[in-house]
Amino acid sequence: MLTVITQIGGIIYAFVELLPLRRFARYRFLKIVIFTVLYAVSTFYAVPKVAALYGRVPIHDTPNLKAHSVITKLCNRNYVDPSLNTVLKQAAIALHRKHQGIYLVYLDASFPFFNQFPLLPHLSHNDGKKIDISFIYKDQNGNLVNQKPSISGYGVFEAPTGKEHNQIITCKQQGSYWYDFTQYATLGTIYTDLAFAKKATKDLLLELLKRKDVQKIFIEPHLKDRLQLKSSKIRFQGCSAVRHDDHIHLEIQ
Repeated sequence: MLTVITQIGGIIYAFVELLPLRRFARYRFLKIVIFTVLYAVSTFYAVPKVAALYGRVPIHDTPNLKAHSVITKLCNRNYVDPSLNTVLKQAAIALHRKHQGIYLVYLDASFPFFNQFPLLPHLSHNDGKKIDISFIYKDQNGNLVNQKPSISGYGVFEAPTGKEHNQIITCKQQGSYWYDFTQYATLGTIYTDLAFAKKATKDLLLELLKRKDVQKIFIEPHLKDRLQLKSSKIRFQGCSAVRHDDHIHLEIQ
């Protein structure tokens, strides 16, 4: 489980298990302390250096670009190709110029090592060239805010209206019963009064589309229509994935 969640946690835990700690009193507590220290040192000092050998860099928070949760960084799920890192920084700066005080918030990216190592539950976050980005929201007064509806950043959907194409129903009728599974992965909703900020989210998407390295963006078809986006880079991810009306999926070449 540690390997699935963090990539390196299982290796560090196995190493700690091999240490001759049973002769010490409260060796279980000692084992937890040693694991925690080794994991922290590895995550924040060793892993970034080794990841560079695999062509990946950690995303560092800036005044314009931030992880939705510190857990993303603690679990080594914030590594990307340097080109994608540049795209994020440029788009974040441009977004901040249009909407003062609002920053680009990212969710899961990739692990630091090895192409094709799965970043579960995602199907394709395995090469440093994909990342999930949060929508932008506004409060009850219509002011843009940096808060997001759920703890995980996933699972609170901007569903289609009665007049919009409902791809969710189509996929589920075709047998994709897991299509809206992420509604169970919110880890709790914390800002229930937030509303989808249509213009600001469109501005964010347009800034991402301006970057030449961007190859494709996944959002639900009804949101592409609602935001009046015409770019061929914005696509439907297919029914084999999960619905994308709770976040933006970005890929570079």
